[in-house]
Amino acid sequence: MFTGIIEEIGAVTAIETSGDGVRLSVRAPLATSDASHGDSISVNGVCLTVVESDDASFTADVMRQTLDMSTLADLAPGRPVNIERATAVGTRLGGHVVQGHVDGTGVIREVRPGERWRVLRVGVPANLAPLVVDKGSIAIDGVSLTVSAVSDPSAPEPWLEVSLIPETLEATTLAERVPGDAVNLETDILARHVQRMLAFTATPPSEGGSR
Repeated sequence: MFTGIIEEIGAVTAIETSGDGVRLSVRAPLATSDASHGDSISVNGVCLTVVESDDASFTADVMRQTLDMSTLADLAPGRPVNIERATAVGTRLGGHVVQGHVDGTGVIREVRPGERWRVLRVGVPANLAPLVVDKGSIAIDGVSLTVSAVSDPSAPEPWLEVSLIPETLEATTLAERVPGDAVNLETDILARHVQRMLAFTATPPSEGGSR
């Protein structure tokens, strides 16, 4: 479990093919300062399990499903990535509950600079659009953000907007995002649960089912 408050910007050091997945190595001194085998670390919003680590870097295996659902397949050595260690029990929850289970990817459509902030408009897959609400929470590349605007439900190409404060621009990789860039999206877990429950109430159980 994560909070979406990025702890450091790491750097990809190596990517090696491993079966139908890859083995990813990342330099992240803060995250590895107390990392152990089996620990969870979020890389651009994707929860990965540490298989090897030293004082400055860690390695994790990324399976094919994760590569298909996220932007990790596009990483290359030298690329900066957002890093967050799993939340420790008893600490403040500064962002929102983030699982590190990416729902899909969006595409940056527009970047609007302000005097000290920046607004990103992100194209959202149609299946995720109902899970995003104005003033709700969204994790973009692992960063906990508040949705500042959403497209109309009838829009043929759904989008959301987030406003980035100076701290977010300085502490994450979102300052480098430009139109056309793909980003990882994780919607609010509460919205996903509600959608699932509504799906069952809309479809009455068939007769003769198990009791």
